[in-house]
Amino acid sequence: MSRQPGLFEADAPPKRRTARAGDVQTASVSPLLDAPGLPADIRLGTSSWFFPGWRGLVYEGVHPQVTLSRKGLEAYARIPLLRTVSLDRTFYAPISAVEYARYASQVPDGFSFVVKAPAIVCDAVIRDEEGRGKVPNPHFLDAAVAVREFVVPCLEGLKDKAGPLVFQVSPLPRSLVEDASLLIERLGAFFATLPQELGGRRPLYALELRNAELLTPRLMRMLAETRVRYCVGLHDRMPEVERQEAALKALDGEAPGDLVVRWNLHRGFLYQAAKQRYEPFDKLVDEDGETRRILARMAAAAFKGGRKVWITANNKAEGSAPLSLLKLAREIAEIVA
Repeated sequence: MSRQPGLFEADAPPKRRTARAGDVQTASVSPLLDAPGLPADIRLGTSSWFFPGWRGLVYEGVHPQVTLSRKGLEAYARIPLLRTVSLDRTFYAPISAVEYARYASQVPDGFSFVVKAPAIVCDAVIRDEEGRGKVPNPHFLDAAVAVREFVVPCLEGLKDKAGPLVFQVSPLPRSLVEDASLLIERLGAFFATLPQELGGRRPLYALELRNAELLTPRLMRMLAETRVRYCVGLHDRMPEVERQEAALKALDGEAPGDLVVRWNLHRGFLYQAAKQRYEPFDKLVDEDGETRRILARMAAAAFKGGRKVWITANNKAEGSAPLSLLKLAREIAEIVA
């Protein structure tokens, strides 16, 4: 793949510093270090970073998950292939600007987080420990809560390292989905109320669904009107990537927009079954070449249209998110070379 000054990120091995006791170091010999350099505006990463099974892929040595959660991000971000990560803990509870800033301090310039909005505004019900909806959530799609608890602290803490702010709407009760037009109108009002500029920057908002019946032309019109991206979420509750690619084309027309993809789950699998099959997430078990091919095509098209790309992969997509991304990077590089 030919190099163009200023266009491609350097893909030299990560710089190593003097280790301190308890530090997590980047894997010194890893297939990820042989990944092709990609354009700076194509960012690939994983869904979270703290998996002990990534020993030799991302991390040197053996570390418990709690250690990787606290100290692994810096080592993760020293691998040139990994230039984004999905910050998933924010879905379960809001965090402060100070905590966001701590994450930002651990990654280099040019790194960009995909950040999930908290369930307090994305889930229509309050759930018990088993995930069962018990009572309606009074803060569902409450823009004031979203701004106070998520948008402002996220952008203040991450600053220019804030990428897409993803509102993943949890599976909705049948009563809400039955009147899809009313729900889409409510979503539109919610997004229209969020700040369009903060600290001199325009936030990039994205919507991810867990109800396939909402993926309609009406939804795409609403997203176009509110300038919100549709996040391609590959999950057992949603259509396969081909239909979601078609929905994006309906949203964008001839000119593609920024591309946000969360490659969460292998085609035809349930989440728990995939988790049990793929742990400890150190190798590819069930490759999904068709999904990878389509994602590479979508990323290349967005880049050639002058747009930015964020694709995060989950271990449950093929067995090992870093190795999925390595193969995806190679396919993208062949197209954009």
